[in-house]
Amino acid sequence: MCLAIPMQIASINGSRAICSIKGIEREVSLFLLQDEPIGIGDYVLIHVGYAIQKISAEEARSTWELLDQMLTEDAQHA
Repeated sequence: MCLAIPMQIASINGSRAICSIKGIEREVSLFLLQDEPIGIGDYVLIHVGYAIQKISAEEARSTWELLDQMLTEDAQHA
């Protein structure tokens, strides 16, 4: 199973970007999205250092809500 994490683009330098979410920053490759218009403030799904899909802010928010819920439930059952 693969997991992609939604992050927001904070800066772009060529085919590389700094993306952040919840105080965490990562440098990622935009290579796989080179044919799609991408800008600062956009949300993308990140998988092993690559932005693989542009998503809406609402999709990013709802994904993080589900991930947070899963973590909370896992902690309660540990």
